[in-house]
Amino acid sequence: MAGVKALGESVQIFEVDEPAAPAAGEVLIEVVAAGIGNWDELVRIGSWQIGGPAPMALGTEAAGTVAAVGSGVAELRDGDEVMTHPLPLRRHGTWAERVLAPAAAVAPRPPGASWEACGAFPIPALTAAQALDEALRIESGGWVVVNGAGGVTGGLLVQLAAARGARVLATASAKKAERVRDYGASEVLDYHGDWPVLVREITGGGAPNAVNAARGQAATTLKAVADGGRLTTITGDPPGKERGVAVSDVYVRPDGRQLSALAELLALGSLSVPIASVRPLEQAAQALREVVAGADGAIVLSLRT
Repeated sequence: MAGVKALGESVQIFEVDEPAAPAAGEVLIEVVAAGIGNWDELVRIGSWQIGGPAPMALGTEAAGTVAAVGSGVAELRDGDEVMTHPLPLRRHGTWAERVLAPAAAVAPRPPGASWEACGAFPIPALTAAQALDEALRIESGGWVVVNGAGGVTGGLLVQLAAARGARVLATASAKKAERVRDYGASEVLDYHGDWPVLVREITGGGAPNAVNAARGQAATTLKAVADGGRLTTITGDPPGKERGVAVSDVYVRPDGRQLSALAELLALGSLSVPIASVRPLEQAAQALREVVAGADGAIVLSLRT
């Protein structure tokens, strides 16, 4: 497994005991691919306290095969191919050969989707759905701003908003603009400029809904929202309310049913995850550093033997 022997230490490879048998309502998953996100860095340094105590495997999302099921689990069986954001962690995360997951946090792996895409899908997809469908309650035909659309979660925000029928105004760097446009954005604005002014011009006074996916940029995104509109941020930095704008901060939660519905969109091709690279577990430390530095797409750990 890849993890930390003490919070704040570098990621290392080491052996731990096999996970216990799944308890009632749990499944044991043989991990094939595990995603990496900025959130894993928060776990490493102790800012997001899940699982443990150390020594513990990191990792908060994965795809794999069900190896055993606990009592009371009727919808899953040995051999099922699944993906999960498996909180609450019993102890270890997903950067391990096997992980225990609550059955309620597990969704089927859609046929045709790669293991790597499914390993990197759960957290950003759930985040996008909870921001757009719950916090913003976006509607077909309405404008929605996605600031930070060049990242994995930002890209899924654009794709899901477009799939819901919204008109998307996205921000991204010039080199990522074409990809974001292919996701379904009506307009892609360079985030280096005074893009909130452009949004207000395009929408005639500001967008009714906006989601911020760029660290430290929620207050800037607020400037693009119309009076009385809604802003949600997924970066933990909600600005103070002004002009009657409803402000919320989305903190992703596990939800197997919601993930299953999103997996159907992944199977249809309405949602996709750009894979920057696939690494063996032994490269987890370097892979995490690259993700934190801003990789162009998802970096996934492969645990295939």
